[in-house]
Amino acid sequence: MTLFHYRAVSVKTGEMRLGTLEGPSRVAVLDSLRRSGLMPLEAREGKGTIKPPAPSRLNAAGRKALVSAIGELAVLIGAGLPLDRALAVLADHAAHPALKAAFAEVREEVKGGGPLARALANSPLLNSPMAVALAEAGEASGRLAEALTRLAETMDRAETLRETVTSALIYPALLICVAVGVMLIMLLVVIPQFETMLSDMGGKLPLATSILLSVSRFVRDYGLVLLAALVGSVGAVRYWFRQIATRRRLERLVLQMPLIGSLIRDAETARFSRTFATLVDNGIPLVTALMIASQVIANSLMVGAVRRVAESVKEGGGLSRHFAAENVFCGLAISFMRTGEETAQLGQMLERLADVLDRNVRTKTQRLLAVMTPAITVGLGIMVAGLIGCIMTAILGMNDMVTQ
Repeated sequence: MTLFHYRAVSVKTGEMRLGTLEGPSRVAVLDSLRRSGLMPLEAREGKGTIKPPAPSRLNAAGRKALVSAIGELAVLIGAGLPLDRALAVLADHAAHPALKAAFAEVREEVKGGGPLARALANSPLLNSPMAVALAEAGEASGRLAEALTRLAETMDRAETLRETVTSALIYPALLICVAVGVMLIMLLVVIPQFETMLSDMGGKLPLATSILLSVSRFVRDYGLVLLAALVGSVGAVRYWFRQIATRRRLERLVLQMPLIGSLIRDAETARFSRTFATLVDNGIPLVTALMIASQVIANSLMVGAVRRVAESVKEGGGLSRHFAAENVFCGLAISFMRTGEETAQLGQMLERLADVLDRNVRTKTQRLLAVMTPAITVGLGIMVAGLIGCIMTAILGMNDMVTQ
């Protein structure tokens, strides 16, 4: 018996598994892993251990290039081009340098006789659980081009949704930065000049002006201390937020907020529904599809709900009933799931649900922006006017004393 180190993906959960297994041969070990509900990616004889590829991330331009590349791969395969030649085209002409190298590595593994799913799983840039699962399902069914087309469409919709929310938040964030910058300029540059003039004029200053001058002096004298305290506070908040119990309480609170909560819920549900629909339509088992789709959700409460549903589905019962019992997803999502189950069109209904929620996210984002932008602008104006008013009140008061 020989000891083999293996790396595999759980068919039930979509999670990566690393371990060791004894067997008479590599083929026997691979067969044993498959019987255990694992999709083997690598099995190596020897004393060393197998490490998963280091995770790597693409920026926005890289993600767009990846979506385009996967779509092109689907077209090339659909046109009858062999897989290794299609990958060679992407390795030569991908729009992002990192993707060229990644597809070149995938091509080498495919040329060596490995399946595309395993080659993707070994790539730091391309090893998303959904991509691996769809590639495996496409290869097994002989519909790889269709599976890759759905993968590209799903990724494109997810990226579009991400850009919609991000773009909408840029302007309010810019206004907040301007407000902070204006306040600092007033406290550090403008007010000290008036302070000298008011001191030369003598007399008692109004209370508001005295407070403003004291704040200005405090910021000038202890600015570095305040900056260090701010950085420390941010670090403490981040550490606090990483605590699972704290994070869940905060996320539950955010989901209960009137406009922001429903916006986040719809965005997360849309992303999950589209991914889940793509997996189900390509023949991925329901429990596996749930576990893989849960990985695209950022909210830990919703992730936990999906994974509990996956465990409940193993014991039987309708999918929509289990989701309704979690009381995390919106009623619209439950209704669409129930309709999909009753009509045996779960994938199609989930896709339509994602389309509806995408529109809701765009509408709510525009509504939120319409509320935030004027509020921040008015707040900035009031803040600047208040600072100037405090100074002008003192100056006018001094002038009145001189004229009297």
